[in-house]
Amino acid sequence: MTQKANVLLDTIPVSSLNTGARQRTLGLGALLSVSIGLVVSQGVMVLMLQAVGIAGFGFIIPLSLAYLLALSYAFSFSELSLMIPRAGSLSSYTEVAIGQFPAILATFSGYIVVAMFALSAELLLLDLIIGKVFPTSALPPLTVAFGILGIFTLLNLLNIDIFARLQSLLAVVMLVVLLLLGLNAIGHEQAQPVTHLLAGSSGNPLGWGVLTLVAMAIWGFVGAEFVCPLVEEARRPERDIPRSMIIGLSVIFCTIVIYCLGALLLIPAEELASNGLPHYLFATVVFGETGQFFLVTAAITATCSTLNSSLATIPRMLSGMAQNGQAFPCFKRHSAKTGSPWVSVLFVAGITGLPLLLMEIGSINLLLSAAALSWLLAYIITHINVLVLRKRYPDQKRPFRTPFYPLPQVIGIVGMLYAIWNISPSAEQAIQIYAVAGGVLGLVSLIAVLWIKFVMRKPLFKPEPLEHALFPNQPQTAHDGHRAAAETR
Repeated sequence: MTQKANVLLDTIPVSSLNTGARQRTLGLGALLSVSIGLVVSQGVMVLMLQAVGIAGFGFIIPLSLAYLLALSYAFSFSELSLMIPRAGSLSSYTEVAIGQFPAILATFSGYIVVAMFALSAELLLLDLIIGKVFPTSALPPLTVAFGILGIFTLLNLLNIDIFARLQSLLAVVMLVVLLLLGLNAIGHEQAQPVTHLLAGSSGNPLGWGVLTLVAMAIWGFVGAEFVCPLVEEARRPERDIPRSMIIGLSVIFCTIVIYCLGALLLIPAEELASNGLPHYLFATVVFGETGQFFLVTAAITATCSTLNSSLATIPRMLSGMAQNGQAFPCFKRHSAKTGSPWVSVLFVAGITGLPLLLMEIGSINLLLSAAALSWLLAYIITHINVLVLRKRYPDQKRPFRTPFYPLPQVIGIVGMLYAIWNISPSAEQAIQIYAVAGGVLGLVSLIAVLWIKFVMRKPLFKPEPLEHALFPNQPQTAHDGHRAAAETR
C-alpha cells in the first residue's frame, strides 16, 4: 500500500466503517459477559481441579503464567480488531498479514478443530455425570451424549436457537457456581488452614516441573477474543473491546483461584488428581446429595449452551468461508425452508460425534489437551499477525496499541510454544495428544494447501491488501460467520 493510501485509511474512524445495518447498542457490561462466556464449561471445572491436585498450592504458578499469556493474546486481538474494525475473525486478520494458508489453518485450528475435540469432551463429561447421579439408569453408554447431540443438531437444522438470548445469563450463573463451590469450601468446618498447604513440600511437590501444567491452566482462559467480532455493535469499541477482555480474564483468574483453593483445602490432593470427575466429588463434599443435583443441572445447562452455540455459529463460519472461496462449495448450501446452512451443521455434528465413537470414555483429558494445543496454535498466529502488520503498515490507525510492544507478542509466542512442547506432565499422554491433534491439523493443512493452489489459485503466503479486509467486496465473508459466533454468546 502506498503512503497516500495509508494516510487515507488512517483518517477513517471505527464508527464510519460500520455497514449501517447494525446498531451500536453494546456497552461494557454486555461485552464483558461475552468475554467470559467460554470459560463456563465442565472442561474447565475438571482440568483445574486435576491440575491443582497434581501440583498442590504450586498450581498458582502455572495459573498465573497462563493468565499473563491470556493477557498477551487479548492485547493482540484488541489491536487487530480495532485496526480492522469491519473484520470479525482471525481469518480476516491473517489474510492481510501472512496469507491464505495461515488464515485457513488459524481459523480451523482455533475454532473448528477445537470444537471437534472440546465438544466431544463436554458430551462425554455430561454422560458420565448423569451416570453418576442416576446410577440405576438402564441407558447404554453414550446414550445421553449422542441424544443431546442429535437434539441440538435437529434444532439447528430447523434454525431454532433456544439459548441465544440466555447466553450471557448462563455464563454468569456458571461463574457463580464456581465461586459458590470455592467460597463454601474455604469456609467449611472441615477445611484445612491455608498454612497447612504451604508446609514442607506439599506447597509445590513438583518443583520446577510445575511449569509443565501451563497448558492445562491456559484452558481456563481461552475464548475471551469472541468479543472482537462485536466491534461494530459496541458503543465505544476503542475503550470497551480491550477492557472487556482484560477485565474478563482477570475475573476468570480470581474465580479459578478461589475454586481451586477451596477444593484443595477440603479434599486430599491425591483424590483430586486421580478422580475422573473431580467437580462431582467437590460438589458432593461441599453440599452433600443436594450438590449432585446442583452440579448436574449446571452441567446440563453448560454443555447444552456450549453445544448449541457451536452448532449455531461454526456452520455459518464455514458457510462464510465457502462464499469467500476458502472452503468447499457445498458448505454454502442453505435450506430453502429454514435458512440453516444444513450441510455445515451436519458436518460440525459429524466431527463432534466422531471422537465419541473412536475415543474411550476416559479420553476426556486427551480431547481437552488436544483442543488447547489447537487453540494455542491459533493464538501464536495472532501474535505473528500483529508483528507483521506493525512492520508492513506502520502508519495505519491503531485505536489500541499493545503496551510495551513487542514484548507481549514475543513473550506470548515463546510461552505458548513452551506450553505446546509441555502439553502434558505425562510423556505417554503427550505423545497421544500430539498424534491426535497433529493428525487432524496435518490433514487440514494438506487439504488447505491443495485447495489454495488448485482451486483458489493463489500463493500460500502472499498477503491480501489491507483494503480487502477493510472494504470487503462480498456482503458475506468468513468473518460474518465468526461475528455471528460471538453474538450468540
